[in-house]
Amino acid sequence: MPQIVVLPHVELCPEGAVFEAAPGESICDALLEHGIEIEHACEKSCACTTCHVIVREGFEALEPSEEDEDDLLDKAWGLEPTSRLSCQARVPQDKDLVVEIPRYTINHAKENH
Repeated sequence: MPQIVVLPHVELCPEGAVFEAAPGESICDALLEHGIEIEHACEKSCACTTCHVIVREGFEALEPSEEDEDDLLDKAWGLEPTSRLSCQARVPQDKDLVVEIPRYTINHAKENH
């Protein structure tokens, strides 16, 4: 099973994390299942940018993003060439991922999920 390495994030994962994730599962669901409370204000419906992640390693193994995701990513804080919405990016079959959660999100109403 592929591993996801999460780089340290001051609020969400100060020590970083490493865990196995099921292929085909969204990166967002994998993070949430392992106690990393990434924001997902639109409830994972590809309607916001709060679950934005930067894939530092393994980006090439992800399925390409669709136009709706690309349009939203253009609005994300800290956009990089390997940015994805974690609710849309699926864990690949046989490639580990290293992800970074940006320090900030564009969220007008932060809620606990």
